[in-house]
Amino acid sequence: MGSTEKFVYGGGEWGGDASVTPSLSITVQDGDIATVDYRPAPDGLGRFYLGFQPRDYFDDPAESDPVDLGAEAEAFAEWALLVGAVDVEAKHVRRLLAAEHVDEPEDTFVEETVERLVRLVGLPIPDGLEGGDDLV
Repeated sequence: MGSTEKFVYGGGEWGGDASVTPSLSITVQDGDIATVDYRPAPDGLGRFYLGFQPRDYFDDPAESDPVDLGAEAEAFAEWALLVGAVDVEAKHVRRLLAAEHVDEPEDTFVEETVERLVRLVGLPIPDGLEGGDDLV
């Protein structure tokens, strides 16, 4: 397996504690998949993917559970309100989420999509994110 980076937003800052609420954890794998976990989230929600869904990327349905993209977009837009983002519409979040059976995502590297998601909710780009502006 290749490189994996994890970015955690908790306690109002990147590098914070993922166990506090609200929190956001983004795990970037090989520039192709980003797993986004956010709390609080409604029951059964709180995880989606950017780039590719693991089940499609690895051509194995056991690699990840199916994602209700509409519900995750709505829930994440609500989550954004908790961190002070204003006017984040679910349709804008939805455009960034990894759909099923994608041949090629819009962005060449998933880090670009992660940056767009982070900017959408009004957070600074975390240190170490490729293409980031080193804000913490």
